Amino acid sequence: MMGGMAGLEGMEQPRPRSGSAAARWGLPEGLPGAGARSGPSGGDPAARALELVGDPTLDEVRLPSRPESAFTARRLTQSVLSRRWNVSQQLTEHAVLLVSELVGNAVRHTGARTFGLRMLRRRGWIRIEVRDPSRGLPCLMPVHEMDISGRGLFLVDKLSDRWGVDLLPRGKTTWFEMRVIDR
Repeated sequence: MMGGMAGLEGMEQPRPRSGSAAARWGLPEGLPGAGARSGPSGGDPAARALELVGDPTLDEVRLPSRPESAFTARRLTQSVLSRRWNVSQQLTEHAVLLVSELVGNAVRHTGARTFGLRMLRRRGWIRIEVRDPSRGLPCLMPVHEMDISGRGLFLVDKLSDRWGVDLLPRGKTTWFEMRVIDR
């Protein structure tokens, strides 16, 4: 475990974003970043998601626990990794896939109303965390060729360099880390 990177205990929840902002930018109500119309970010849905939802590199971003939120989480990850952190295309694609899997688990298996997304970078590493209020631990299950579900943690295990779960007083943080070449 690395000190200072895990655990979101005691973190304040950001103020809720109003639906009026989403409407102004032509985004579906309650789902920041999901639209395709132009706004101040010049029509870039990933940058628009950062503007409307918040920056997961500065503070945890709270998203509604709905399947549609996976779209927003993927857009945020894409924007941060490819544009801000200048991470390779392949690593960005893998991280986007893994975020989608962790968000899918948080939405499907926790019964939570919201979940949190946070991204951290330090020399040579990126870390992405998904926090939810459930203390139920995810299980890495064996995957068989004909399985139609249950591959999420298998993918996290195969595509990340490290991953784990930190239990919190009220919930857990599921995270993965990937090595990056600093340019």
